[in-house]
Amino acid sequence: MASYISTEQHGAVAVVTIDHPPVNALSAPLLEELESEVERLDADDAVRAIVLKGAGERAFVAGADISEFPTLRESAQDESGSARGIQKLGARMDAGRTPFVAAIHGFCLGGGLELAMCCDIRVAAEDAQLGQPEIKLGLIPGGGGTQRLPRFVGLGRALLLNLTGDFIDGRTAYEWRLVERVVPKEELLAAALGIARTIAERSPVAIGVLRELARTCRDLPLEEGLRREADGFRRCLASEDGLEGVTAFLEKREPQFTGR
Repeated sequence: MASYISTEQHGAVAVVTIDHPPVNALSAPLLEELESEVERLDADDAVRAIVLKGAGERAFVAGADISEFPTLRESAQDESGSARGIQKLGARMDAGRTPFVAAIHGFCLGGGLELAMCCDIRVAAEDAQLGQPEIKLGLIPGGGGTQRLPRFVGLGRALLLNLTGDFIDGRTAYEWRLVERVVPKEELLAAALGIARTIAERSPVAIGVLRELARTCRDLPLEEGLRREADGFRRCLASEDGLEGVTAFLEKREPQFTGR
């Protein structure tokens, strides 16, 4: 079986490269392999952050593998549906302990943008092209594009992308708050790695609580969100990492977090 994923270790940061020529389209086998790799890395205590990037010069991920659509159409009545792979992978990323950083260059379209939106942090090259072009095929986004996108950019801008299928560049994506940083293309990987390395130095316990709160409290009333935040603070304070962080601060040294 062909492999579409490769992983390099940079200290506590794992860099996962999606490599499916010519534009890293998300085929079903690729999604299965990527989910398996996410599962493996998330279970490795030595991995504190994961960077996702696309191979080659043309794309982060240019979308789903459209050649699979005729077969998927035959099972269109099945609720598991044609986008089950991206949604399933996104749910696994959401539930993981490890934070994800997307390094976006070239085309980041359809399922590619949906995958990027599953990450915690997105760094884009200035000339990256982001969009949800499914409408041009008479389809809608099915891997989270109708649900995650409005949460980033607001309903109007999400509808503008989803209804027209038009693309925006990396700079516009930054202005719309779809990505957290925009850099020249030649600085992309270094910028993504820099963020991931900084995250990897922090307490895995606190990182896990932050990701949990971001995921579960987003649509809650403020009072309930604050209650859960206070509970999360207590959990961090009671952890070994919390003790180490406070002790290191008082002793004027760098903390050594263990994730306990």
